[in-house]
Amino acid sequence: MHKEGSFDRFDNTESKNMTGIYGEAREDLEDILHMLESRVETLRARYREDDSDPVEHCLGRIKSEESMREKCRRQSLPETPASALGAIHDAIGLRVVCAFLNDVYMMRDYILGFDDIELVQEKDYIRRAKPNGYRSLHLIVRVHAPSSAGRTYYAEIQLRTISMDTWAALEHHMKYKKEVGGNTELLVSELKRCADELASTDLSMQTLRDMIKQ
Repeated sequence: MHKEGSFDRFDNTESKNMTGIYGEAREDLEDILHMLESRVETLRARYREDDSDPVEHCLGRIKSEESMREKCRRQSLPETPASALGAIHDAIGLRVVCAFLNDVYMMRDYILGFDDIELVQEKDYIRRAKPNGYRSLHLIVRVHAPSSAGRTYYAEIQLRTISMDTWAALEHHMKYKKEVGGNTELLVSELKRCADELASTDLSMQTLRDMIKQ
């Protein structure tokens, strides 16, 4: 069981001096997101010198006030900074989409190699895909705020290949579309088939890349 760390400083009520559900921590969250994005970009720049950028694109966000409050309600938590920053672990989100499978794990090791980042939880849905075919590598990490000594915050980092990202976008669209007619079962089956085929293609592409490098 991991410690809640610096989140103990938040009460279960929103202070009048705090702005929104993140309270006084909003600036720290933005600083951490910027730091994570900058570190990914630093690695990309290093690889670009050899014309081998491992990242297709990188997207970061601070979960919106509305989304965080809605998540608190879904989990029957009070809508407070303590919930948003302690009980829930994805106020900061980073998604890194890589070109090849090996790049996903290289990026994982790179991110976790920093002294100010601590791994809290890892879920490898690439090696153990979800039943619906979803594949991605999820990390929950605790990160030290660059300009606030002693303060740490959670972040969720998703690492995946281009094909995994494309599939996830399509599955998300189907999941949240209000009406899919009478074809739901067929769509789910076809999505699973596509996920498996894309996974096989990712392996083949990695093999070809390794052969070219040799």
